[in-house]
Amino acid sequence: MDLPSPPARTLLTRALRLRCPVCGGGPVVLRWFSLVDSCPSCGLHLDRDEPGYWIGSYTVNLFLTEGVFAVALVAGLALTWPDVPWRLLTGCCLVLTLSFPALAFPFTKLLYLAIDLAFRPPEGHDLFTPHERGMVNKGARELGS
Repeated sequence: MDLPSPPARTLLTRALRLRCPVCGGGPVVLRWFSLVDSCPSCGLHLDRDEPGYWIGSYTVNLFLTEGVFAVALVAGLALTWPDVPWRLLTGCCLVLTLSFPALAFPFTKLLYLAIDLAFRPPEGHDLFTPHERGMVNKGARELGS
């Protein structure tokens, strides 16, 4: 069973809202640096069962961080030229460059998934049967485990 693939704009919008890019369901973010393995609504596996899949989100994060750094540097130069406070500008850019990847982590993880889904729609092997975590634990207790 394949899921219908929404348009690229919808995939990206849902990813930026930290929802499943395919169905918009969620929540898919457990903690800031921890996402669920698969969407609780549609069952889409967020890593698509490929070794090294995280490299794509790492690359998106790197490109966005470099872009933010470039914008901050050029804006700082433009606003203070010709008397540029080099130490202040360097410090601000350093703090921004070190903190931005952590702030953008869940967004870049889901953005890369959305980009990938725009080019390769989900197939049957990308899906798992969604289940509620609490229901699985409750069922195991009822069986006496």
